[in-house]
Amino acid sequence: MIGLGIIGTNWITHQFVAAAIETGNFELTGVYSRKLETARNFGERYGNVQYATDLEEFLALPKLNTVYIASPNSLHFSQAKAAILANKNVIVEKPAFSTPKEMAEIIQLAKEQEVLFFEAARNIHEANFQKVAQELPAMDQIIGANFSYMKYSSRYDAVLAGEEPNIFSPKFSGGSLADLGVYPVYAAVGWFGMPESVHHFARKIVTGVDGIGTIILRYIDFDVTILHGKIGDSFLPSEIYTKSETITLDGINAISQMTIHRRLDNEVVEVPLEVKDNPMVEEANDFAEIINNPSDEKNQIRYQQLVKLAEQVNTLLYELRNQVGVSFSADKE
Repeated sequence: MIGLGIIGTNWITHQFVAAAIETGNFELTGVYSRKLETARNFGERYGNVQYATDLEEFLALPKLNTVYIASPNSLHFSQAKAAILANKNVIVEKPAFSTPKEMAEIIQLAKEQEVLFFEAARNIHEANFQKVAQELPAMDQIIGANFSYMKYSSRYDAVLAGEEPNIFSPKFSGGSLADLGVYPVYAAVGWFGMPESVHHFARKIVTGVDGIGTIILRYIDFDVTILHGKIGDSFLPSEIYTKSETITLDGINAISQMTIHRRLDNEVVEVPLEVKDNPMVEEANDFAEIINNPSDEKNQIRYQQLVKLAEQVNTLLYELRNQVGVSFSADKE
């Protein structure tokens, strides 16, 4: 059984803990928060859980060997580094780190300490993501794609009221690209690999981060256009265009419907998909398989693929952010 500790007591952490427990491979052993009351309020539903308000004390809890980090983005690096130095595996909620420098340091440190680092990019672990990959033709048969993930954040109301919530703060590495754009970027790199060039057109909000943006990832034979935003809503599907058909997806962050429109015979095919009640179960299963069997050759290959993909996405996010002049406090460190 994997002893799981968590940093970050928000709704997504509850969802991950529930998914991890559902796999039968994890038990929640520790909760870290700056306030003991917050930690207790989070962990009381999970049974025998220990609490800590000191990070060093938390990382020394018995039976704790894997830490899930879902704190504000800018805190991920220091907390992951501390956990790795304490010989813990780390699962870091996307976006894992603010800069390629941070990403490279954590990957190297995890290797040296002989522990595992995962970025929790949920969509790439879903069976439905793999089904799309199976339907894709050769790269030279693809002619384009449009991915959309734009959802209004209620915390933007606070921005309009003159406040600066973490998710919209450059101090905490926030913004639309970091929070939502990461999903379609992960999908593009996961399905098509690294692009030849990237172009980003975004509108910054008063706090200095991007509120909405359009990305063009240019490949040799096609372009992927990505619409992302946290100051409005989009109800557009995502589509992949080939020389003979169009693949339509109801979402890029979570795929529950896939339709294939075949041009030559004018056929429309609904691809049967299975959707989990908890969308984080599949990634929790993936992590558990590698953690429990790290010496298995298949798992070693899978782990290296996940680390490389995380590194590639981090590189793209950094370049895209710089193109539109969004500067994080972490850039100066």
